[in-house]
Amino acid sequence: MGENEGKKDEADYKRLQTFPLVRSAAKMIKETMDKKFGSSWHVVIGEGFGFEITHEVKNLLYLYFGGTLAVCVWKCS
Repeated sequence: MGENEGKKDEADYKRLQTFPLVRSAAKMIKETMDKKFGSSWHVVIGEGFGFEITHEVKNLLYLYFGGTLAVCVWKCS
């Protein structure tokens, strides 16, 4: 195994270790938004994704956290 493959495997392993944390964060954000602003909120957290969505006016949040971790929150009915 080459040095680059080892680094890639290590990076993949670190991503897998943080997946439950990201998943629970998305769930927490969704539940909070549903309680505070009504249902139909959706949350995606990850790296390297694009999106094209239909959302209600003034009900879309897209931001980066920590440099590369994107958070997208939107409401549609």
